[in-house]
Amino acid sequence: PATPARHEPAILSVERHGIRREQLSPAARKVCAVLQEKSFKAFVVGGAVRDLLIGQPPKDYDVATSATPEEVRAVFRRSRIIGRRFKIVHVMFGRDTIEVTTFRGDSEAVTDEHGRILHDNVFGTIEQDAERRDFTVNALYYDPATETVIDFHHGVADLKQKTLRMIGDAPRRYREDPVRMLRAVRLAAKLGLVIDTDAREPIRSMAELLENVPPARLFD
Repeated sequence: PATPARHEPAILSVERHGIRREQLSPAARKVCAVLQEKSFKAFVVGGAVRDLLIGQPPKDYDVATSATPEEVRAVFRRSRIIGRRFKIVHVMFGRDTIEVTTFRGDSEAVTDEHGRILHDNVFGTIEQDAERRDFTVNALYYDPATETVIDFHHGVADLKQKTLRMIGDAPRRYREDPVRMLRAVRLAAKLGLVIDTDAREPIRSMAELLENVPPARLFD
């Protein structure tokens, strides 16, 4: 076909994944609820959903939304926009800070000579956002209002099979952000996952790209 078929995500009910909204932090639930009341899409995303699926308490919570950083900032009085490479918003509730990101688009970002992304604030749809995430187990979106998980890349199945799989072409994704190599090893060790062959093989030959990353990001 002239245009590729649209990739339909799996919509998993609470009976299938087992995550109740009460398990989330009140701050994460509040951020999603307020944004949804303002007619924006908003989901808890990434590591918190992954950890809840395997029965681990999340260390922190990220929210992905259709609202731009400026729109998020206008909604929450105690918030601030940070970052130049990727604009994100920190929303504060008491001692809790929720990191809110706008859905990323799929246009070409500004890169250096090695392919590392230097500047990328092009916004898009939730489908494009899922495509831009690093590993399948991190491309999971939880809606506290409906208690459903939206799974674009079979991340729930990979978790069950103890597999850490890269979304897209691994060498290209490592060039975009070499820190993903460290993240792969850290996540595999933390969660007891086996790194998929396609994601594991390039790490040794591409490790020198980490020399290009600012020390502060490596430390983080």
